[in-house]
Amino acid sequence: MDTFLLQASIYLLAAVIAVPIASRLGFGSVLGYLAAGLVIGPILGLVHETGDLQHFAEFGVVMMLFLIGLELEPRALWDMRHKLIGLGGLQISVTTLAVMVAAMALGLAWQPALAVGLIFALSSTAIVLQTLTEKRLIQTSGGRSIFSVLLTQDIAVIPMLVLLPLLAVGGGGGASLSADGSIDRTHADDAAHHSMSLVEGLPGWGVALVTLGAIAAIIVVGLYLTGPLFRFIHQARLREMYTAFALLIVLGIAFLMILVGLSPALGTFLAGVVLANSEFRHELESDIEPFKGLLLGLFFITVGAGISFTTFLAAPFVILGLTFGMMALKGVILYGLARAFGLSHSDRWLFTLGLAQAGEFGFVLVSFSLQQNVLTGALGERILLVIALSMLFTPLVFMLYEYLAPRLQGESTRPDDDEIDETGPVIIAGVGRFGQIVNRMLQSTGFKTVVIDHDMETIQLMRRFGFKGFFGDPTRPDLLHAAGIETARVLCVALDDRKSTNTLVAYARRLRGDDLHIVARARDRTHVYELYQAGANDIVRETFDSSLRAGRYVLENIGLTEYEASEAEKTFFHHDRMTVRELAKHWKPGVAAADNPEYIARARELEKELETALLSALDSTGRTGTDD
Repeated sequence: MDTFLLQASIYLLAAVIAVPIASRLGFGSVLGYLAAGLVIGPILGLVHETGDLQHFAEFGVVMMLFLIGLELEPRALWDMRHKLIGLGGLQISVTTLAVMVAAMALGLAWQPALAVGLIFALSSTAIVLQTLTEKRLIQTSGGRSIFSVLLTQDIAVIPMLVLLPLLAVGGGGGASLSADGSIDRTHADDAAHHSMSLVEGLPGWGVALVTLGAIAAIIVVGLYLTGPLFRFIHQARLREMYTAFALLIVLGIAFLMILVGLSPALGTFLAGVVLANSEFRHELESDIEPFKGLLLGLFFITVGAGISFTTFLAAPFVILGLTFGMMALKGVILYGLARAFGLSHSDRWLFTLGLAQAGEFGFVLVSFSLQQNVLTGALGERILLVIALSMLFTPLVFMLYEYLAPRLQGESTRPDDDEIDETGPVIIAGVGRFGQIVNRMLQSTGFKTVVIDHDMETIQLMRRFGFKGFFGDPTRPDLLHAAGIETARVLCVALDDRKSTNTLVAYARRLRGDDLHIVARARDRTHVYELYQAGANDIVRETFDSSLRAGRYVLENIGLTEYEASEAEKTFFHHDRMTVRELAKHWKPGVAAADNPEYIARARELEKELETALLSALDSTGRTGTDD
């Protein structure tokens, strides 16, 4: 018990120190966890046996796929079938064959070469999806394509486990791979004798029936029993019972999948999809999320701690050459598939760089291959190290993509800008979800607008609904002159990009002086200060008005009349406008508000003035306090 508590304290301390540092430096949490594992494992030697802990931590991957399933309706999954079968299937088969040929060229027989190809065809579901989510890339076309391939790979693990025993090149004895990369043959036979299985010894048709029965049971329980059970638990009015039930669903399904020889991650993903339309979906998400994050972090730490420096130092250039060679070979195949399936230029590189590593299921396949005598011990150790190193490099590869993405988008094939042949009193730069409302309101009132946006899909969508817009970069001076910037009365800047917004406002103010009224969209309060300095007249924070309206509704439902709540809303609005203009005088570019004493002092004074103004407004309506 003392040893367990010591080891747990070491893991948690390493995570608490490394992850915040990595996140603040822009490296992301995954690299922080991996670095923490490297420090406490191979470097300092504070932890040694990570194999058992890694099996426990792998439930983080299982929970992650359950949560992903909750976000996908069955119809959405059906819509992905072409990418699942086509893109995912081609990636696995082509990569397997290519790696197999390369391994045979290095002197391996075809059986172990095929096993190596299957192992390296897989990518890291845990690292890739976690990083995509953190960097908000999961909803891009490249991110969705990556998810499709990862899901296909998780499914493909099942037939791979069936195929590997047929590749055995010798008899007798199995071997397993310990967490530090060494070969452990002492427990392989015992594990085989004591494994629990519902399909062991059954004929092929029996295995198929049991497997289908397990999947059907998951669907039936998800559709018909989860709701009544949740309502039964609700009667207890205990928060921990919800958490216990959510964990029971995930762990129970994972155990059932193991009993029938399927991937537990695949089973929980299926359960998540079944429950995607459930009224308890959000409750399940909130209960599982903390466990998923902690177990995933623990999994990444064990990967870092399991890297064998002894094996690496014995042949560092060989190991690095194999790692980079494998990633380069996969990258070439992935890029070719991305082109074949029509991904955009930047999405191709996200798809290529995101899937070029090996994955955590590779550890499972290596261990199983050793047990079945498909791979030798020395080869297994090297493969394990290549897998771990490629996973370690993955967060760095995503950082490379973030650096290259703006340049890749600039180099991508882009249609020519439209020739603007109209002018009007109002120019709207950017017609996304913000600018389109402004445009519709003006046109419905009878005013002519000239709309410019750099997103061709948005412009084409506008045209289908009967609204005219011009494709082009609104910050280009020649397009602005063609749109009539010299004679326009109002410029509305509704661009998504913060830097482009500031650039356009500053240029228009220099060009027209005080003759042009500039209305600009701001992301946050700091952006408001930047736009004031650039010369904007009216600045709208994109969520401010909707937040005011929500606040008014809250006031109406906790005791204020509609009139009183409206007066409070108006008072807050006018005071906030005055406050922002006042604080803009004290704001200093590049200096955090917390490090600016003049800004903080004035903000406190203005907050007291707001309280006084709100009380006065309520007093004027005849209200002297809150309801008892």
